[in-house]
Amino acid sequence: MAFFGHIRPTARHLAVRRFAGSRPFYEERDAGLRVAHLSDQHVGRVTPDALQQAAIAAANDASPDLVLLTGDYVAYGLEYLDQLKTYLSAINARAFAVLGNHDHWADAGEIRRVLGEAGVEVLTNEWTTIHCHGDAVQIVGVDDAYTGHADVDAATRGLDRRVPTLALSHVGEVADPLWDRGASFVFSGHTHSGQIAVGGISKLALGRLGRHRYIHGLYGCRHHEQDAGALYVNAGIGSSRVSLRLGERARPEVAVFDLHTRPGSFDEHHSEQLRV
Repeated sequence: MAFFGHIRPTARHLAVRRFAGSRPFYEERDAGLRVAHLSDQHVGRVTPDALQQAAIAAANDASPDLVLLTGDYVAYGLEYLDQLKTYLSAINARAFAVLGNHDHWADAGEIRRVLGEAGVEVLTNEWTTIHCHGDAVQIVGVDDAYTGHADVDAATRGLDRRVPTLALSHVGEVADPLWDRGASFVFSGHTHSGQIAVGGISKLALGRLGRHRYIHGLYGCRHHEQDAGALYVNAGIGSSRVSLRLGERARPEVAVFDLHTRPGSFDEHHSEQLRV
């Protein structure tokens, strides 16, 4: 794997990573269901406009049925909301979102308003059912755990375990109780893959010091009959303070999932990591 490093990542550094689905999706569905996942855009002065635009374009180029957004749309203020609305309005598929810690620190109400005006559906400790290619899919949205706004019980109350379920949470560790409540595939962000993913630095900084068990990439089990729960932690697009990213796993990314496809059907960007 080639080494990646750049002080200020640009559009050409964007990674598009592809993965298969999990058992409840590939066993229950005859038609394809493709999801694009973006996180941690941090629209503002630190992250170049061209990178933001390239991420939306990459998601659109994948022709997804759904786009999932897992928080931190701003950095530390509201001065870039017009740009955020412009970027998100360019998404060509139905989009669902949850908020992250930076969104709450800035103004959660304003962020929800802008996302809504851009056509993005925000889920705040709640779930909804959609129909895609004629099949039902439940989508759960858990509010940010880092700032104490997550309520998994409220978010999952009344879920039908017979229906394949996706879940969004800014913080990956919320996946554990979501799996227990029937969400087979959870999407999150928050960590930026440490931004320096070289020589185990991110695992040390985020794992031992930051107490994160899920740092970047695909975790869990997608295909066993029992214990079938998976998580994807996205490396994100932007940065809130320092844009430096080192290491292939730290590249800004858009992740694309063909959920109806069995793992092993094509070469994925990396294999499952153990649930911790």
